[in-house]
Amino acid sequence: MDALELRDLAGAVANDIGAFLLAEVDNHNAGDTKSSATDFVTAADRAAEAKIVAAITQSRPGDGFVGEEGTDTASSTGVTWIIDPIDGTTNFVFSHPGYCVSIAAAHNGQVVAGAVADPLHQQLFDAALGHGARCNGQPIRARATTDVGRALVATGFSYDAQRRQRQAEALRVMLPQIADIRRMGSAALDLCGVAIGRVDAYYELALNQWDLAAGALIASEAGAVVVANAGDPGSNPSSEDPLTFAVAPGIAEAFQALLRRSGLTW
Repeated sequence: MDALELRDLAGAVANDIGAFLLAEVDNHNAGDTKSSATDFVTAADRAAEAKIVAAITQSRPGDGFVGEEGTDTASSTGVTWIIDPIDGTTNFVFSHPGYCVSIAAAHNGQVVAGAVADPLHQQLFDAALGHGARCNGQPIRARATTDVGRALVATGFSYDAQRRQRQAEALRVMLPQIADIRRMGSAALDLCGVAIGRVDAYYELALNQWDLAAGALIASEAGAVVVANAGDPGSNPSSEDPLTFAVAPGIAEAFQALLRRSGLTW
């Protein structure tokens, strides 16, 4: 197992699928929904997942797959790929910026490589465990900030109304204590935003493993403090919803205290 080879394969496939999505973004409709009436899935999601699996299998037969659109294949090599063919499908449906392809590779359960392709901005974020994080091949680092009161913070909201209510209450407490909030609509891109210093922190409840696997590794390898807790797909909202966050190291302690004051736990 070579983490750098896995990273490079993830990046090459993610870039190819990103080009496919750019060609499809204006040639689709919302298609079906999943967990709620606003949780969209398109034919492009399903086609992109199939293309990712086919491309990686051609290079690495025997690897396993876990995909947002239902792919679930056991591994005979110890390597399992965790894929989100379109992270930010709602943005994709509305032809709005903020969608990407996220591909991670786990070896014996540990994520060791990942890539996130933002085709609209022609950016590829990637990382291999112990080798740092990059954007378009250049090293990136989380911001060197020490004042949480001046932090730009990204977050996301659930498709479930009950979780959204909880998230709104937390935001009411947090917003006066920071510079501002950004809501992109893609967990993977938000995590990469922390990695490259576009935002100082990111948090969200009840993400699935395909939402965070690649982006969490990229943020961590860029020096961010990362706690990545995946939930179970389709789980009911509760006070025990898992929390994922990534934060610039200089404000990590203060930001975690703010999360606690906002009623979010981990």
